[in-house]
Amino acid sequence: MALAEVSRTCLLTVHVLQAHRLPSKDLMTPSDCYVTLWLPTACSHRLQTRTVKNSSSPIWNQSFHFRIHRQLKNVVELKVFDQDLVTGDDPILSVLFDAGTLRAGEFRCESFSLSPQGEGRLEVEFRLQSLADCAEQLVSNGILVARELSCLHVQLEETGDQKRSERRVQLVVPGSFEGLQEASVGTGSFHFHCPACWEQELRLHLQVDDAPEEQLKVPLSALPSGQLVRLLFPTSQEPLMRVELKKEEGPKELAVRLGFVPCAEEQAFLSMRKQVVAAALKQALQLDGDLQEDEIPVVAVMATGGGIRAMTSLYGQLAALKELGLLDCVSYITGASGSTWALANLYEDPEWSQKDLARPTELLKTQVTKSKLGVLAPSQLQRYRQELAERARLGYPSCFTNLWALINEALLHDEPHDCKLSDQREALSHGQNPLPIYCALNTKGQSLTTFEFGEWCEFTPYEVGLPKYGAFIPSELFGSEFFMGQLMKRLPESRICFLEGIWSNLYAANLQDSLYWASEPSQFWDRWARNQDSLDKEQVPLLKVEAPPSTAGRIAEFFADLLTRRPLAQATHNFLHGFHFHQDYFQHPHFSTWKATTLDGLPNQLTPTEPHLCLLDVGYLINTSCPPLLQPTRDVDLILSLDYNLHGAFQLQGRQGTCSADSPSACPAAAAAPGPVLPEAGDPVPAHHSQPRRAAAASGVPCLLRPHQPRSPCCASLSSGQRLLPGVLSPWLYSLHRGPADTRGGSLG
Repeated sequence: MALAEVSRTCLLTVHVLQAHRLPSKDLMTPSDCYVTLWLPTACSHRLQTRTVKNSSSPIWNQSFHFRIHRQLKNVVELKVFDQDLVTGDDPILSVLFDAGTLRAGEFRCESFSLSPQGEGRLEVEFRLQSLADCAEQLVSNGILVARELSCLHVQLEETGDQKRSERRVQLVVPGSFEGLQEASVGTGSFHFHCPACWEQELRLHLQVDDAPEEQLKVPLSALPSGQLVRLLFPTSQEPLMRVELKKEEGPKELAVRLGFVPCAEEQAFLSMRKQVVAAALKQALQLDGDLQEDEIPVVAVMATGGGIRAMTSLYGQLAALKELGLLDCVSYITGASGSTWALANLYEDPEWSQKDLARPTELLKTQVTKSKLGVLAPSQLQRYRQELAERARLGYPSCFTNLWALINEALLHDEPHDCKLSDQREALSHGQNPLPIYCALNTKGQSLTTFEFGEWCEFTPYEVGLPKYGAFIPSELFGSEFFMGQLMKRLPESRICFLEGIWSNLYAANLQDSLYWASEPSQFWDRWARNQDSLDKEQVPLLKVEAPPSTAGRIAEFFADLLTRRPLAQATHNFLHGFHFHQDYFQHPHFSTWKATTLDGLPNQLTPTEPHLCLLDVGYLINTSCPPLLQPTRDVDLILSLDYNLHGAFQLQGRQGTCSADSPSACPAAAAAPGPVLPEAGDPVPAHHSQPRRAAAASGVPCLLRPHQPRSPCCASLSSGQRLLPGVLSPWLYSLHRGPADTRGGSLG
């Protein structure tokens, strides 16, 4: 649950003094140097010193002031550039300084050097002072922080009977969600939302024919809250328009839920589902008495991706569970890539798990085997164009993934389906079906591979969220525009085909990802394990000084950019946009559990700073949908893993070394699923064998189970640490119960 707190503000003064012996970036003369400062928790844009010409030891002696909050992670970025009027400005020195290392009232002089010999040294003074008369209410979950917003309403009206050929006005409040807005004089109203604590101003620019541009600046701090203020503009000539301004406080309640436990709707569903599970277990296991509340296990089915193979196989295996009377024992079903297509189809029927699946299977067979040539027919292409144009008109970002979604829908259905993710709530209304969870990955559009930056995103009929940050929104609001946790512009909910396009989005991959997957499976997992080991050592830098790349380094960066750029990157409005980070976010146990990117220690570069999410198929990181089930707050006792990988992603046989439950990073399966895992190689539904479980005694396959007490009578006859249900699926049952020794955090990446 999010916590509200009132925090005192401080005044941070950054005094840029001088630099010594800066390397020259010009051929004949010393550099023309200036310094930029960026503190995104206090200012929306970069500030800049003046430029000192032809000097390797420039003196600026300029001060900059920022109002900051001690509860936030305030990281100041300073960069020294050589100004170049012909080509781009050349970077000379880059510094990250954590203002949280300063105490209130402290004055500190820092010298940042490129080398121990003192070459390329930048001298800066920092001073932190308390502001007793300033306070602001923050809302935080210990990772993200939402700040109070103010809303400025602007109304423009023409004055008199002015006849002008073309009069355009531009309005902007730097740092506002809306950014620059432009319109004709006297038309419409405008709104700007920005953090209330920032000392911002409204800027109006007016261009009348060939006359010089007129400009008006209005400090927002000078406007009384809730009162209407009228101005005439411009003031240097006959007024053309009347400007009406009104500043108001923003909403107090967030539209983004900050927390780590399942939402109230999911908890209510689980309560109803437990009654169904209890009845099904009693019948399947022929128990004499009813199960008590604490004896009812939470069972989940985890399906991997695999395109049509995964889709058809999941149909068959769910039908087998239904025939065995075990489908009603399942509380969750998670899917990735192709398996999400099967779930999306099934959940169009609110009672699907209570019916015979033979008819849905026959319909699937018809769609899979039909001719695919019609999906690119001229009439279909025209329909695609019209729907994509309508989405762009509504405000959805344009990207190739939307076209792929429509093509994929035509491949799997004869006609467009008007189903939405939130419609699946009807299939959960009285606990009659398991709760579906669909998985995707959030990545960066360029500069980083999926291995270097990949964040799990989960979709349920109730919510869509990024568990790493503990931030969730109602599923019907996915795709709408948010800022600082507030809903800015609500867009109509997308049809589920567009979500299926995201969940199976292979086209947003970069060349480096493709090269990784083209390698041998053993090489792939070895590289993955090494990356995870290095990420575990990442820390938040209190001070970081970087030199610009050399010529060879720039060439390497050029090719790295080619390898990591995503030419068909997906784009969805980012519901985390505008959030700041708590000063202790990196040590938060929940964030540490999901920590798996090279940027986790750099808050100024993480997802809340991006206007859009870039979502793609989880298969480009690890083909599994288990991470949502591993959250302790969901308390899943048993996971049935349905694996549709061609090479067997969780197969441990034939690998060098052994995997240990105490060292999950030693093997991909254990690292991806912290806790005990007992994998079994073979077909997705292995044949029934009457002999004892082969997996526990298989040569070369280590047993990763930890002993713990069974929770229900149906397990009383088993050895400690085992879970076994009768039938053909018994070799595929993995015990993932977290005992006391399993509470440590680990990467789920």
